[in-house]
Amino acid sequence: MSTSPRRTALDALHRSLGATMTDFAGWDMPLRYGSERDEHQAVRTRAGLFDLSHMGEITVTGPQAADLLDYALVGNIGGVGTGRARYTMICREDGGILDDLIVYRLQEQEYMVVANASNAQVVLDALTERAAGFDAQVRDDRDAYALIAVQGPESPGILKSLTDADLDGLKYYAGLPGTVAGVPALIARTGYTGEDGFELFVAPEHAEPLWRALTEAGTPVGLIPCGLSCRDTLRLEAGMPLYGQELTTELTPFDAGLGRVVKFEKAGDFVGRSALTAAAERAESAPPRRLVGLVAEGRRVPRAGMDVVADGEVVGRVTSGAPSPTLGKPIAMAYVDAAHAAPGTAGVGVDIRGTHEPYEVVALPFYKRQK
Repeated sequence: MSTSPRRTALDALHRSLGATMTDFAGWDMPLRYGSERDEHQAVRTRAGLFDLSHMGEITVTGPQAADLLDYALVGNIGGVGTGRARYTMICREDGGILDDLIVYRLQEQEYMVVANASNAQVVLDALTERAAGFDAQVRDDRDAYALIAVQGPESPGILKSLTDADLDGLKYYAGLPGTVAGVPALIARTGYTGEDGFELFVAPEHAEPLWRALTEAGTPVGLIPCGLSCRDTLRLEAGMPLYGQELTTELTPFDAGLGRVVKFEKAGDFVGRSALTAAAERAESAPPRRLVGLVAEGRRVPRAGMDVVADGEVVGRVTSGAPSPTLGKPIAMAYVDAAHAAPGTAGVGVDIRGTHEPYEVVALPFYKRQK
């Protein structure tokens, strides 16, 4: 059995552009093409082009597709209108988070569930198992799609030059079928950067011509190809959680400060309902550690797993950390005790190799784009 990473339909193109490649969740993916800072700033101020074909697409169809997803996931998926999308989670029976997801309702009886690359098989297996007794089919469509994202303030203009789809009418967290540069695509107004942008689901054989068309249309306004490294700093600045860091099976959505995605009001049972009801009650009476932002007073960069300290005691743990190109300082997300979670709390630091570096506690996100 081969253990070599899978390659996307754009692999040869990335290499021709001089990308630094890395093994990510079993895929060979571009980490960067040049400067991570330049790629980050391009997305914040102009536009960036990403290959996200490692993400896992799972199609759920049938008369009871909505009922299955309402049972399998914590969100109210039956309430999602056709052409709209919803951020949600799939949990274990004990409430632990298996993955965070975006679910698109493509037609009345057809949904596309998009899982993180590292969890795609886990999600597929869970949905397949939970489909027992429902008149619904779960299909692994990971090989049916390539996924290209164009993100940044110039992205609407770039895409408009290549499609006659109604982008002005396309709301955030919505998708519509259309043609981009002559290529059939699901055009979704979603992303993981904190900027306006689009994710384009296409057949793998159409990925390269679409990438080249977007590059040609975007180059005059400063679009450049971007790798996973700047995608991580962009999502960190935007306060967006990453599975395996801010989200794990050890945490419930309430522990992660994302209890709002759990819809107890929906009809019927769902996997984890009982455990999540208890978690919600615990969070109300005795708040767990809270996810906060930390901004460095100095220059040393915090990393995942480092302790957050106050008065010589460990009060939390860093989940993600990096230099912030936008703020010009190191930043981190961390789970900290409720007593030290309020913005402006004095005396909080991060233990960086034995030195307690001072950090300011701030509310998330670090960065929010101007509408």
